[in-house]
Amino acid sequence: MSRPTTGNFTKTPGWLDWYGAPTPPRFKVPPGSVDAHCHVFGPGWKFPYAPERKYTPCDATKEQLFKLRDRLGFERNVIVQATCHGADNSALVDALKTSGGKARGVATVKRAVTDQQLQELHDAGVRGVRFNFVKRLVDFTPKDELMEIASRIAPLGWHVVIYFEAEDLPELWDFFTSLPATVVVDHMGRPNVSKPVDGPEFDLFLKFMRENENVWSKVSCPERLSLTGPRALDGERDAYRDVVPFARKVVETFPDRVLWGTDWPHPNLKDHMPDDGLLVDFIPHIAPTSELQKKLLVDNPTRLYWPELAPGAASAGA
Repeated sequence: MSRPTTGNFTKTPGWLDWYGAPTPPRFKVPPGSVDAHCHVFGPGWKFPYAPERKYTPCDATKEQLFKLRDRLGFERNVIVQATCHGADNSALVDALKTSGGKARGVATVKRAVTDQQLQELHDAGVRGVRFNFVKRLVDFTPKDELMEIASRIAPLGWHVVIYFEAEDLPELWDFFTSLPATVVVDHMGRPNVSKPVDGPEFDLFLKFMRENENVWSKVSCPERLSLTGPRALDGERDAYRDVVPFARKVVETFPDRVLWGTDWPHPNLKDHMPDDGLLVDFIPHIAPTSELQKKLLVDNPTRLYWPELAPGAASAGA
C-alpha cells in the first residue's frame, strides 16, 4: 500500500514506503527493552518538511511508531530527528510530549539556538544532538559551529550522535575525539561489509572505540549495510547474515556501550523495505546470550536516556 505525504508535499520519486504489518518476531525482547533509533516524519500538513531537505518521505507519525513499538514488544523509544525536518524539532517534541514518558529524543540544533530553547527541548525529553556527516543527506556544517553546540549541551548531560561513513573516519578522527561529551556512533560508522571484519578499515573503528571510552555505537541498520540482503535460508530467520560478524564483534567487545534500534520508518532505502519483525530476529545473532541482549536492549539505553530508572540511580542521588 502506498502511504501518503500530506501538506502539498510530493514524495521523492522511487521512495519506498514502510509497511504496517511486520511479521511477529520469534525473538522475544527482554522486559524494559528500548528501540534506541527510530524517527517520525510529519505528518506534513501539521509539521512541514524543511525547505532545504534532500528527500521528501511519506508520513510516518507518532501513533504509527508507538503501534509498532507495542507490536514488536518494546517498552520505550529513542526518536532521532530526521534530516527531512532540518532543525525544526516540532514533530519530535510533539511525539515526546505525548509518549507518556516512554520516549526520549535526539534533536538537531543550529548555533542560533538559545539556552531557553535548549532547556525546553530537555524538558520535553531530548537527551542528545545529532551531527550528520553523510554528504548525500545534509550540507556541511562548520566544525567550529558543531563544537560550540557540543559545549553548550554538555551542562545538560546530553550526548552527541554522529553519523558518518567508514571511509571518512580518518579525516574526522581528531574532531570526534575532541567532543566534550559522550559520543554515540550511528550504525557502526557504516562499515563496508564486503571487506574483512578483521581488516584495517573496521579495525580502525574498533580502535576508535577502544581508545575513547566515551564512544558508544549503535549496532543497527543491517538492511543498509548488507550485500546478501533480507533472504533467509532453510526457513531460518537469518537475514543480513553478512553484517552479523561486524555487529557481533562490537557487541562482544564493548557490551556496555552498544545500542540497537529499528531505524523505522527506514528512510532512503533503494532496493527493499525491511520487515521490522525480521530485524528484531537479527538481535540474537549479534547478541547471542541473554546477558548481552539485556545490556544491548535494556541496561545501556536506560543508563543513557533514562538514568533515573537505571539500577542504583536512587542511591546514587541520595
